[in-house]
Amino acid sequence: MRKVVLSLFMAGLLAMGAGAAHAAENTTLEEVVDDLYGVPYKSSGTSKKGFDCSGFTRYVFDALGVDLPHNSASQYEYGTEVARKDLQPGDLVFFNTNGRSISHVGIYIGDGTFVHSESGRGVVNTKLNDPYYWSKRFVGAKRISSPVLEAKADTPKKENAVQAASLPENQPKKK
Repeated sequence: MRKVVLSLFMAGLLAMGAGAAHAAENTTLEEVVDDLYGVPYKSSGTSKKGFDCSGFTRYVFDALGVDLPHNSASQYEYGTEVARKDLQPGDLVFFNTNGRSISHVGIYIGDGTFVHSESGRGVVNTKLNDPYYWSKRFVGAKRISSPVLEAKADTPKKENAVQAASLPENQPKKK
């Protein structure tokens, strides 16, 4: 009897693991990110209660079956370098916001836009070519190997809808 119970228990654990892997394969970048817009910024945050920039990218890639470290400079060590003109949805984009080194990361989602967790705003879309801030601080981009993202890159390109409400020009003015 003990062997039967143990066998059933092990089979259940294996099935749960296979289910998680299957879920990652069937989850798209858009599905993961769409669920996170508006999550507040939280220093060292790694959950839907609040994200910092690298906690956000780590959370998204974990949902896609890729393990990344929780640090933007460390994430820059992964993947293959990508020229700005060759960016594809899912590429990590890196910035120097502290004047010394890579200190911010986001995920390119297409149409010149990236999604990230920004201090004071939380998870939002921002134009990569923003002439006042982000464009000047862009350092580079990396493509991370993921079956989910590779399958997406092989499908015909469709236009990505930018959530206009999250763009800076459509944000309510602070008083």
